[in-house]
Amino acid sequence: MTVRTVTVSTLKTLKNSVIGNPAAKLDLAQDTAFIHLLVNCLKHPPTSYADTRGSHDDIRIEAAHVIASISYGSEIALVSLLHANALHAFLFALSNLRPDDAVQLKPALARGLRVLSTAIAEVVGPSQLGLRTWSPDLRSEAKAALSYLFEFDCLNIFLPLLADPSSQTNIAIAQFISTTVRSEAHRNVVVEWLPPAERSKESKGRRGWEKKELVTSSSPARRGGWVVRLLVNFLQKKDIKLQEAALGAISSLAMENTVVATTLTRAWPDAVDTPLNIILNLMKSRSTDVQLAASLCAAHVLRATASHHPGSIDYSAALNVIHVVNRVLSCPSETAQNKIKTCYTLYHLVKDDQDLCREVYERGTLEKVVLLAKHITPPKKTSEWEEDEPESTLALREATLTVIAAISLFDNNIRREVADDLQLVPTIQASLSHKNVGIRHAACTCLRALSRAVSIMRTNIMDSAVGMEIFAIFMKEDEDPRVTYAALNAICNLVINCSPLKPKLLDQGLLPRLMQLFSSDDLNMRVSILWTMRNTLDKSNLGIKQTVMTHLGWPRLVTLYNDSSPEIQEQVMAILCNLADEEGVDYVFESIDTETLANCITFGLESSNEHVTRHTACFAANIANGSREQQDSVFAHAHVIHAMHDCMTDAKSDTRRPLVSCIFSLVQSNMRWKHELTEAGIISTLRHICEWTAGVSVSMSPGGRHPRIHTNDDKEAARLARGVLDLLEHSNIGDLL
Repeated sequence: MTVRTVTVSTLKTLKNSVIGNPAAKLDLAQDTAFIHLLVNCLKHPPTSYADTRGSHDDIRIEAAHVIASISYGSEIALVSLLHANALHAFLFALSNLRPDDAVQLKPALARGLRVLSTAIAEVVGPSQLGLRTWSPDLRSEAKAALSYLFEFDCLNIFLPLLADPSSQTNIAIAQFISTTVRSEAHRNVVVEWLPPAERSKESKGRRGWEKKELVTSSSPARRGGWVVRLLVNFLQKKDIKLQEAALGAISSLAMENTVVATTLTRAWPDAVDTPLNIILNLMKSRSTDVQLAASLCAAHVLRATASHHPGSIDYSAALNVIHVVNRVLSCPSETAQNKIKTCYTLYHLVKDDQDLCREVYERGTLEKVVLLAKHITPPKKTSEWEEDEPESTLALREATLTVIAAISLFDNNIRREVADDLQLVPTIQASLSHKNVGIRHAACTCLRALSRAVSIMRTNIMDSAVGMEIFAIFMKEDEDPRVTYAALNAICNLVINCSPLKPKLLDQGLLPRLMQLFSSDDLNMRVSILWTMRNTLDKSNLGIKQTVMTHLGWPRLVTLYNDSSPEIQEQVMAILCNLADEEGVDYVFESIDTETLANCITFGLESSNEHVTRHTACFAANIANGSREQQDSVFAHAHVIHAMHDCMTDAKSDTRRPLVSCIFSLVQSNMRWKHELTEAGIISTLRHICEWTAGVSVSMSPGGRHPRIHTNDDKEAARLARGVLDLLEHSNIGDLL
């Protein structure tokens, strides 16, 4: 496309031609010379244009509209705009506005900045409404652009516009925050930003010796943050569009941010109600858009507030969100876009919260989502239905499967409802091979959740052959890495000891594929690979143990036990524990030298991560089941016994039990351990463990600083501790030689 003259009329014609026309957008995006000319219009309208100053403003307004029209949805268009430095052009134009500029210029520039920035943020991620795929080069450029956008000098340009007299400008900047703030770092810089006037007041009021964090936490200027305070004020306006935009912005700032969320639940000075109650009241708005924005905002505030206190969520407020979700899902006239938003609101409310998952199950919300997923998915997969589906249907199927997976993650009753009563497995199966990456990913996450139920794995998954289908996806080397990772998490469940699929997966190349993927830089991928091997080794025979270690390799495993990641350490210790289970003890001693074993146990028991210490304790207990010579070769190292004592005195019951069991095995095998155990203080600790009173035990913390109270879960440890003490007390001199 070639446009020789830039005028208001040509730009208006161009704007109308690209709206809703992907082909026209692509054509325009490929005309790089004109894209550069268009971007330059934002800063310097063509001087050859002979009309008034107002006409120059009109050109800038229309140029901003055209750029906004082509910004979103096309990778080529976004690349062209990034190369033309459109982001900087918008910021330059906004920072150089004059009092005599046209009234509509500032809102047009703010809206253009918002649309372009949203497109950039969508590439960087995480996505707000489903997965998309972008080229690595574009992602790299987008990351740099987004980082630049949240620099302090840039924030000084667009955040003050929240206080602009124009509600259109306010809406654009609030929408900018809503759609562009997606990381903790960007969330924090926006929340902490202050306009120059408040910044100078706070600086003058601070004494030089005071720590910044102490001042900022108590400063009235920082109560909620300047941006948050303005957004909350917008909620009390009568402008529906402004309310919706403000709710979206607050939602993005409160997401996983305990400080902001807690501030919103408290009463503010001179305020009639708390911000959270204002948000909850807006869920009764006559506008569905406002209801949905308020519901998502409330979901983020509730979850962030309760994040440091599990089980403390405000269920009354959560039920209000669920009510809105149920209403929208039940309404046949609601748009697909609103139902997509509703599904993701529900997802953010219940994700990783077992009680809330149970709540939406009992209130019929899960059934509504499952029936919706089945309604928009043909019972049998054909080549035609993929080609004819609108984008909104694809996005809705992805949203429904995503939230179903989240709700089904914890409870077998819920899984059986989904698989048996509501019969969702055929829908999942049809979606596994869909061309849309988001649908494939969501289907894999659904199957991962369902495969956690052994009964479903042995019936629905086996009978439908869907387990082998997801394995085929996992084996595809050209699959999207996100889908591969989701499939891996399902495979991890399919290789447990009681799975009928385990032999098939091992025979068809599971282990070589796992090791191929282990070279990934993705920590989550590496953890899940080790977890899959851990499950494969659980209660396995010696042949499977040897097969797994042929691929994983003992040298690699030994190196990984002191990896910098606690998640990797946990899986390594669990693998060692499963390798040393039952007949594997000799195999472990044949493969690792005893000094390394001793160091490994000491390292694990001294970890600050309770999962690492628990698996290490279980590994030590398995090692103690070896021969007397094997026991002596490891536990004779003084640092091992001392690490066991230190860990045992302050550990949780599921770590203490295997440690006491380990000591019981040592003493039962050889009474000569009495001296070492006494010297290390373990005998004294065992006596404290035995001090039960009405089902409660007391043990001393390290150094005897204070007693620790333990629940009935420690009864098994107490029973074993009594067994050790009985053995030692009834031993005679001959037994100790």
